[in-house]
Amino acid sequence: MGGLRALLAREDWIYLLGLLVPLAVYNIGLKAARVLGLPGPVGPVEFLDQVRSEVFFNLGYAALWIGLFALVRRGAGRWVLLVLFHLAAILVAAIATSAHFFYETTGSVLDYDLIVQSLHSWGDIQGVIANETTTLHWLLMSVVIFYAIAGPALLTGLFGSRLHVPVETPGRARFAPIAVSLLAISLGALSLLPGVTGSSKSFSRDPLANMVVTEFTEPDFEETSPEIETQLAAEDLPTDASLVQNAGTQKRNVVFIHLESTRAQATTPYNEEMETTPFMDKLADESLMAENAYTTVPHTSKAITAVNCGITPNLVRPITEAEPDGIPARCLPELLTDQGYDSVFFQSATEDFENRRQIAKNFGYEEFYPLEALPKEGFEQANYFGYEDDIMLPPSKQWLEEQKKTGRPFVAEYLTVTVHHDYKVPGRYGFKDFAEEEEYNRYLNTIYYQDRFLENLIDQYKEMGLYEDTIFVLYGDHGEGFGEHGRRQHDNTIYEEGIRIPLLIHDPQRFENGMRVIPPTNQLDVMPTVLDLLGYGVTGGTYPGSSLVRPLPMDRAVYASCFYDRTCMASIKNNEKYVYHFGNQEDEYFDLSEDPAEKQNVADDHAEEIDRRRESLLEWRSKVNTIYERHRDSLMGETTMMSE
Repeated sequence: MGGLRALLAREDWIYLLGLLVPLAVYNIGLKAARVLGLPGPVGPVEFLDQVRSEVFFNLGYAALWIGLFALVRRGAGRWVLLVLFHLAAILVAAIATSAHFFYETTGSVLDYDLIVQSLHSWGDIQGVIANETTTLHWLLMSVVIFYAIAGPALLTGLFGSRLHVPVETPGRARFAPIAVSLLAISLGALSLLPGVTGSSKSFSRDPLANMVVTEFTEPDFEETSPEIETQLAAEDLPTDASLVQNAGTQKRNVVFIHLESTRAQATTPYNEEMETTPFMDKLADESLMAENAYTTVPHTSKAITAVNCGITPNLVRPITEAEPDGIPARCLPELLTDQGYDSVFFQSATEDFENRRQIAKNFGYEEFYPLEALPKEGFEQANYFGYEDDIMLPPSKQWLEEQKKTGRPFVAEYLTVTVHHDYKVPGRYGFKDFAEEEEYNRYLNTIYYQDRFLENLIDQYKEMGLYEDTIFVLYGDHGEGFGEHGRRQHDNTIYEEGIRIPLLIHDPQRFENGMRVIPPTNQLDVMPTVLDLLGYGVTGGTYPGSSLVRPLPMDRAVYASCFYDRTCMASIKNNEKYVYHFGNQEDEYFDLSEDPAEKQNVADDHAEEIDRRRESLLEWRSKVNTIYERHRDSLMGETTMMSE
């Protein structure tokens, strides 16, 4: 007891522990709730292993502040320390709370890069945060902030002789603060160690400890190998590409219909047990249908880049594709404009999110109609991004009427938003019981609504006499997770529910009896297929995709990457799927022909194949990102030369 009194006075101990102990209980309690919510049973050993990092972190955090208060005992330094003590507690509680609710919402772990990038793009995410934040969240944080400011002083009045704020501690502690500080460092270091059971390393660490590890100690995967340098030197990138007319070229219209958050297994053509998309099912009978189509990155702005531009999007979280001239390729709308086409981009979502107006301009679309330009009367708001998709129909009809007068061909994109989280179902077409789970059922009902929009849009083209001369491309940007593998929504859902998408190409002049493409395909194949159907060749550059109207090798491999940096990637080949988690958790390998739900990880049986696939994935990532870096460097060089 005397040793403790030598460090701090009795009232000081009450004050400090009055904040440190509740903060530790709060942080550990949130982690315990996440651990107990993991899929499957959690035994005592696994539970202790998963909360171990929080215990060590909070013990180290407490020791740090006790040592600092014992060292800085009076004067201005003590006042500064006192203010920092309270601010740090609020910050730690805010991060712990944010990490908890972020995990509850997405199944992903909050990290430093995500926080920095979110703050940088605050305008894009504030609507999401406002929608996800309930009265309970605000009440919880209000209580935490109030207690962090006033609680310790009130406790000194309750358990001490008077209200007390430790602005000064008499005496000297000599070497004790150093010993306490060393203890704090040791405990903090132990909190950085990941768990050895169950879930991923990042999940097992305390949120702040995980941020330190991921920011400062994770290996660098950005280096470009000599082999990649050689490949890039030999490649003919499509930055100066143009189209060449052939004897069979037909200047027909092209319409992209973007199916937001639509996973393949939630649609009738890909899952006959679902009755969510009867119109799409009928359309599929007379269309080219890719049975195993995948997104490149499960995020809208990345996916539309792959579809419109025929190249892999930048495999980083920032939407560099929305920067002026941010795409190292000439995209399909721009190429078709050179051939006398007009172009238009409609979306039922706000134009502000991820600078959609600029990205449409980068693609080459001449006209852009976001939510802000659409009359809203008579239409319902669907979510925090926009309104129900039927809101695009009146302006579409008006635009098409004007377009018919010109007689020129056109390329158009319709980007839907109704199916996006948080799955509010417009009342226009009713509500059905597709599933027992409430949130998933709402999701399926938004897909049912989207199918009705699709039917309405196709009917509009028929009524206006444009249907027969139009090629329609229906594609999902990504799927959606509902906890099947612990992931929710889409950005980091690398499993089939997150990356396998519907992809149909409907050409009224072809595919009368339908056509099925069995080998794995992805969004990069859309542009070559459309150009093949139109009869155009490409000169001045090479696009990496393949036309789906031509035979594809069965052993073809396609790649996908999570949206968040250095989180996960996958390769699909021969009905076998490899998932790489950048060392954060064990590699996964699934035989999709026997295990389409990805329940059985058979990685132990495919060690050599996994090594090859991991190397290919890392090479692919490095190559793609190097292309974007070089493109940005070349633009900066051009700007410098112009300024000179």
